Amino acid sequence: LGPLKLPPLVLDADALNLLAQIPHWWQKLPGDAILTPHPGEMSRLTGLSVAEIQSKRLSVARDLAVSWQKTIVLKGACTVVASPDGEASLNPTINPGLASGGTGDVLAGAIAGLVAQGLSLRDAAVAGVFLHSQAGEMARQEMGHAGMLASDLLPLLPIAIRNTREAGP
Repeated sequence: LGPLKLPPLVLDADALNLLAQIPHWWQKLPGDAILTPHPGEMSRLTGLSVAEIQSKRLSVARDLAVSWQKTIVLKGACTVVASPDGEASLNPTINPGLASGGTGDVLAGAIAGLVAQGLSLRDAAVAGVFLHSQAGEMARQEMGHAGMLASDLLPLLPIAIRNTREAGP
């Protein structure tokens, strides 16, 4: 038997906060991983200020994805997905309702589900961010963004998937 190959990880919230306490954590994290920090978590992971991260979101995410050799989903208005090869993309959606507690967990779960279905880490991250934002937009149309809960997104994700499939390439 050869060395054990670990499945890809999707890390969010307290997993990121724990990593931030470990010096050179990216060198110790085995295998492939997708990190899904919001700017505050990214600040703890890097030592950069939130203001510095926010002022150059795309370049920070891209540079760190390359340096750490991890896929990064920097959450926020116009979420950034950056991969270890230096590719990066922006999701154009700005929805304050997606900043409520637990919505990042829904995003991480959607991404993990897509990885489990065989998508590459980058494709799973991009698709997960897109589907999550589409579910958020449907929730906003139904109820507005004030008071949106993470649980409001869950039944809308399958609808977002269906709508995306029906729209085609």
